[in-house]
Amino acid sequence: MERKTFGLIFLLLIVFASQMAIPGVEGRVCISQSHGYRGTCVRDHNCALVCRNEGFSGGDCIGWRRRCFCTKLC
Repeated sequence: MERKTFGLIFLLLIVFASQMAIPGVEGRVCISQSHGYRGTCVRDHNCALVCRNEGFSGGDCIGWRRRCFCTKLC
C-alpha cells in the first residue's frame, strides 16, 4: 500500500512541476476606441470586423455604455 501511495504522490508531483516549469508568454494588448463603429455595440463580432477594417487585430464591446474598442498587440 505504501508503494502505491508513494507512486501516486510522485506522479502528481511530476504533473504539477511540469505545469509550473514553462510559463506562458503574453504580450501587451493596446486598446483604442473605434472611429468607424457607429451606434451601440451589441455584438463583439461586428465590432471586431469594423476594427479589422481600421487596421487592428480585433475588437470588443466594453463598458456599460457598450462602446466598440479595437485591440492589437503592442
